[in-house]
Amino acid sequence: MARRCELTGKAVQAGNKVSHANNKSRRRFLPNLNEVTLTSESLGQSVKLRISSHALRSVEHRGGLDAFLAKAKDIDLSTRARRLKRTIEKRIAVQAEAPAQA
Repeated sequence: MARRCELTGKAVQAGNKVSHANNKSRRRFLPNLNEVTLTSESLGQSVKLRISSHALRSVEHRGGLDAFLAKAKDIDLSTRARRLKRTIEKRIAVQAEAPAQA
């Protein structure tokens, strides 16, 4: 499994570990990934995602998973998240269309 956030695309970075004596050796900076269950209001179901803590804060700030995915760029999203975004968009379009017909 890739060490990449499914919503923001945040991934492993590389850099130098610098000692007190200023010796430099390569190291990896790993993202803080968590397995989280988020609820989609339009789908009415829960979705398990592996996202960073920063992404979780962003989802809460934007008002939920549906609002976050509506504003997210497809380039940053994983294939699972892109598929989820399309499903949510279709469901919202159907819900908006239904009251107009009634």
